[in-house]
Amino acid sequence: MNMFEENQGESSTVTMSRQSSSDATVVDWDWKAVASSVFSEEDQRPIVLFDGVCNLCDASVNFFMDHDSQGKLRFCGLHSKVAQSLLIRAGKKPTDQNQMVLVTKDKTYFSSEAVSRICQQLDPMPLQLIGTVGRYTPKFIRESIYKVVSANRHRLGKNDACRLDFDGEFTNRFVSDPIELSEV
Repeated sequence: MNMFEENQGESSTVTMSRQSSSDATVVDWDWKAVASSVFSEEDQRPIVLFDGVCNLCDASVNFFMDHDSQGKLRFCGLHSKVAQSLLIRAGKKPTDQNQMVLVTKDKTYFSSEAVSRICQQLDPMPLQLIGTVGRYTPKFIRESIYKVVSANRHRLGKNDACRLDFDGEFTNRFVSDPIELSEV
């Protein structure tokens, strides 16, 4: 069992079996097809869902990319249809966009659990250690810290644009909406 398969608590980890049909009715696309399409035979890397207009979230993604030389993680803005489809798959509302999320083929991790698991995937050993310590820190402590930071994240400002990839180095690290959905 790898670190993405362990269940560290019902409220921070959600399996695919918790799908809410009422949440699915608020979107006008086939969210199941979109959610399953991002995990193909060729690419099953976890996806980090983040608030692309939040400076802190955007800086976090830049930090993660800069410290993930092997490209173990992919990224997707929470406002995209792909992210909303993955949120529905996890039993959340597609508008529930106020926390960082880590999505694997079979499970979804939220807030401090997501951040801890992301850190465990980064290159520098100290970051991996921080992730491991975070996972074993009592949930009420790490979630309290996460909630304070999350509640104040927009005080650092908002972005109108995300990181630009002029040389194409990170193109395969971002998950985009399928072309047919971007027109809906």
